[in-house]
Amino acid sequence: MSHTTPEASGLDPAMLRDQLFDLWNRKDLQMLHLAALQGFSKLSEPLEALLTILESCPGKQKGRSHTLGHHILMEFQTWIKEHPQVNLSSVSEQQAVALQRRALNLLTDTQPNFVDSLINIYQLNSLDPAILRLHITGLHALNCYKEAATLSIKLNLQEELNMEEMCVPLIVQDKMSVAVSFVSGYSHLEERLVKLLDSWCHPSFCVAELNSQFPRLNLTKQRMEQIQPKMLTKHVLRLMEKFKIDKGLCPNALHKRRLDSLRFLMYKRFVDKGMTEENWIDHVQYVVADDLELQIHLVEMLVRYSCLRKASQWSLRYNIPRYRLPYGVWETQQSLPRALQQISLSDTAETEWESAQSHCEKFYQVPLTKDKVHFVDTPEALERCQSIVLKEGVVVGVDMEWQPTFGCISTQQVALIQLAVSDQVFLVDLYARRFCEHPETIRFIRSLFSQQSVLKLGYGMAGDLKCLLATWPQLQEDPLKMEGMLDLLSIHKKIQHSALSRTHNGPKEVLVGEDCAEKGLSLLVQQVLGRPLDKTEQMSNWEKRPLRISQIRYAVADAYCLLEVYSVLSRNPASFGLPDDLRSISSSQSEMSRDKKLKEKKGKQTKQTLEKEECQGAQRVSPSRSDPEKGVLYGEKPSEDSPPLPPQQLRVVCDNMLQGLGRYLRCLGVDVVMLENTDDHRVAAKLAQAEGRVILTCGQPFQTLRSQVAEGRCLSLDCSEKARDQAVRVLKHFNVQPTPSDIFSRCQACNSDQYVAVPRDDMVGMLKKKGLLPDQDNTDLMHQEEEKHDDILTPKLPRRSCTFQTKTMNLLQCPLQLLSRIDCCRVSLHEDCDIQLSYPMPLYTLRKVPVQVSTPTLP
Repeated sequence: MSHTTPEASGLDPAMLRDQLFDLWNRKDLQMLHLAALQGFSKLSEPLEALLTILESCPGKQKGRSHTLGHHILMEFQTWIKEHPQVNLSSVSEQQAVALQRRALNLLTDTQPNFVDSLINIYQLNSLDPAILRLHITGLHALNCYKEAATLSIKLNLQEELNMEEMCVPLIVQDKMSVAVSFVSGYSHLEERLVKLLDSWCHPSFCVAELNSQFPRLNLTKQRMEQIQPKMLTKHVLRLMEKFKIDKGLCPNALHKRRLDSLRFLMYKRFVDKGMTEENWIDHVQYVVADDLELQIHLVEMLVRYSCLRKASQWSLRYNIPRYRLPYGVWETQQSLPRALQQISLSDTAETEWESAQSHCEKFYQVPLTKDKVHFVDTPEALERCQSIVLKEGVVVGVDMEWQPTFGCISTQQVALIQLAVSDQVFLVDLYARRFCEHPETIRFIRSLFSQQSVLKLGYGMAGDLKCLLATWPQLQEDPLKMEGMLDLLSIHKKIQHSALSRTHNGPKEVLVGEDCAEKGLSLLVQQVLGRPLDKTEQMSNWEKRPLRISQIRYAVADAYCLLEVYSVLSRNPASFGLPDDLRSISSSQSEMSRDKKLKEKKGKQTKQTLEKEECQGAQRVSPSRSDPEKGVLYGEKPSEDSPPLPPQQLRVVCDNMLQGLGRYLRCLGVDVVMLENTDDHRVAAKLAQAEGRVILTCGQPFQTLRSQVAEGRCLSLDCSEKARDQAVRVLKHFNVQPTPSDIFSRCQACNSDQYVAVPRDDMVGMLKKKGLLPDQDNTDLMHQEEEKHDDILTPKLPRRSCTFQTKTMNLLQCPLQLLSRIDCCRVSLHEDCDIQLSYPMPLYTLRKVPVQVSTPTLP
């Protein structure tokens, strides 16, 4: 299309705007395109007219992905390319500045799509920086923090602005990526941002400091979660690597990450007991290093988790000053014989390749002798490995090991690559003799992964490949070609997906091992081969040489089991819900991902449907035939065949995430022990074992807890549900049918079902004794009120107060203790057990309610 030059008289911008607006309302975008191009050519001052049109355009409209202004601006950009003579140089300098100011005023939070186009058309980068800064400040004052930062980046104003004032609001609003973009490319700003985040990781940092520094931020609870040390530490360590910043500038974040790692190691060694002494010592020394505060933390934790002797040995190793030692450590140091002052390993290192009989019965074993395991750490050994592994048609199990760093650095270099074929296993030792730097090694890796005729089996290979790239940076410059790969993780997901789709009459789901909750590859091996992997050596020091026999055995098993799993699945895929061609599963994962996203989109609706059908436990719960109704709580007979169970006979322990459920069940008469917020989840297992209770939990702890109790003695519930709905599911699962006499028969606070009847006058006296009753309230006044309301005090429906919260109850059904046990003067039971008066009792309660107090069972 040809365009005429602008005429002197020109088209009225308002007329053009109205024409375009009419076409926009009719959604005739093709005609809008033609009318815009023709109209721009008829304008006498296109640049000024464009601003006039944009200033009067409507903003975002419902159902529209873009505004009319955005469309007009895009059409103008198309038009101006064919009219290069239309630019700011064609007007006076004064006029150009006026146009630039008007264009700048359009760059607000309501027109974010205008930024790039207006900057280019009106050359806003050439405007006086003082004017630009003033506009950014105005956006900031309007709390348009993201828009202000984005515009600053477009105009290259980062060095003209205060980094803290720009970035802190973004971080608090969970827009860390915008803050990172703001400082990217300016090394001094990058360093200041990381140091700022690191300062927030210091134990003495208080969020109140931000309130005083940025009073307009309005720090809500949700926003404060963005500046918690754990989250900040992740950001600091990630940015430290991204910007290549010296670790010395991030002492607080590194200390926090190492302290968290130390806590994890203490848990793994002394609670979970899933780490050997030697591995634990290696990792503790790496994590603690030469940090005195961490060394002191280590000694303090050993006092709590282990014993004074071990704490004393480590305090001697690090020469910790006496005044920093916990109580009892110095005295233990002095009493230790010289031979016990050094940390020593028990002499239990394995020397035999064959495992003990108990180990063989419990875990998967590789059907190979030690002479079938070959270390590859020389060019000659590598050549022999290649001749076998790279044969056409060979199936190779691939796994890799690296040194755990517990998040102190994001990527690790591979120390060992395991390659398993049908009758032998090769261990490519990259850490020995700097074998990874040999040119033949990298050529072998490229050949292995790119050869289509060699099927490579792995499990979760994304992590392995990430570490490969960290080991050989040249693989990023010249990317590794990946052919003939089959990730068994995709097949495992397909198996799990198929298992969820089976009916109740289908194959029984595999229960985890007796001593530990299996997951990942170990779970797949158990499901397919019958026994899980022994993962004790998983977190070994894989850079320490020579490797122990137990490490070698673990490394070999991790690779060889892939071959056996693949063989079993290939022979009978239908029994696992798999297609005949296992290699087709990898290509179909995108379809599964789409299904997963669809389910997540449905969200709560799907979850509610599933939860109506079952309560996830070690056994399936009978499907619910209808929504939970109130009548269920009062004993409508469910469909279960088992005899009804009285609430008093159901004894449960609620995880600290289900305290609301615990209180609700106590209201129904169920015997409930609830964990405190500070208790470890494993306390629930100990209580269940000691007292014969059922564990009620939710989320990840379920996998760990259910493996420590008998089948059916651990149930997982949905934390997003209300306590009442959770309680209904528990009652249905165990066929518990409460009666009206069970309601409020147990104290919500202490779980006791024993009560003491307290006369009103005695209660008034005790309340006054504790200062919980105003002086003007007296017994005579209440007696007068009582006489006026005799009908209220009839014993037809008596009431009971538990920690002075009035509840409707049936006193005749509950055991009452003798009144003589109350000592009103001392406000205690005669067994020297103080009575807790939590808060003032309302007067109307004293006037109307014959008071009862629940008491814990006394020894």
